[in-house]
Amino acid sequence: MKGYAMLGIGKTGWIEKERPVCGVLDAIVRPIAIAPCTSDVHTVWEGALGDRHDLILGHEGVGEVVEVGSLVKDFKPGDRVIVPAITPNWSAVESQAGFSTHCDGMLGGWKFSNTKDGVFAEFFHVNDADGNLAILPDGVDPAAATMLSDMIPTGLHGSELADVQYGDKVCVIGIGPVGLMGVAGAALRGASNIYAVGSREACAKVAKEYGATDIINYKNGSILDQVMEKTKGKGVDKVIIAGGDVDTMDEAIKMLKPGGKIGNINYLGSGDYIKIPRVEWGYGMSHKSIIGGLMPGGRLRMEKLVSLMLTGRLDPSKLITHRFEGLDKIEPALMLMKDKPRDVIKPVVIIK
Repeated sequence: MKGYAMLGIGKTGWIEKERPVCGVLDAIVRPIAIAPCTSDVHTVWEGALGDRHDLILGHEGVGEVVEVGSLVKDFKPGDRVIVPAITPNWSAVESQAGFSTHCDGMLGGWKFSNTKDGVFAEFFHVNDADGNLAILPDGVDPAAATMLSDMIPTGLHGSELADVQYGDKVCVIGIGPVGLMGVAGAALRGASNIYAVGSREACAKVAKEYGATDIINYKNGSILDQVMEKTKGKGVDKVIIAGGDVDTMDEAIKMLKPGGKIGNINYLGSGDYIKIPRVEWGYGMSHKSIIGGLMPGGRLRMEKLVSLMLTGRLDPSKLITHRFEGLDKIEPALMLMKDKPRDVIKPVVIIK
């Protein structure tokens, strides 16, 4: 089969590989719709995970099952399925402890395009199929459903990590597709004021549609100063970090009220240390909590999130700005995520 791979740091291209082998608990899936992610950009062009050679990229997709292992009970060839970006080993003790993302070691649930080939191929392998696949309901647009793989669960996880409560004032830093889902998650959990930080007009428009009450443009000055002005110097109850770099935590801590929480879902692709301002962190005693997490994967979460689509609570199609057809179009789609022209939020590739 052919796949689009990381050839080395800063290099991508098409390669030929053997079709993956299906284990007794696993499935082989043919992609129907796939999407590139900024994480792919961090992995390839920043070398964030270290050097990788001939590793097929991609971790967002929906597809059709073509083969299942002998012990798979709930899926069969021909089923159209949602495939989460994170596919844990559900029998691991870490999964039993409630941290499936870190099964078999830190971030061990993140397998696609990290420790094994990803979904940008004619076929891909899914471990623990009964625990990691979910049926794609009839009538659901596969392109929109692709957002269920990563963008929706990651963004909504930010509001979970920050523990957004009714009436909270929340700042969402970064309103790419993940941050937009952070905005949506904060709104779904009952936030009152949602301050969305970003500069691109296309993203700001959709942020408003998902529930942002204010847009903070970092090109107009310090986001800290703008948030403090809007809150009359009091700051916010919660912060969701979905963009920025190792210096972003500094402003997040400063705008957070004592007792507040920061949920970080930003993939920090470079830098060695994160800045935490000593004084504004209350000399270490402010009760300002920082929690970073990789979104939980698995079947149950996919089923719950698709129900939000089916009931009209969440419309992920707003994220999709570019549609391509054919597996060979994955390269231009990925370059859009790398170059980020001002009109792009999320490209999707449909495979006939």
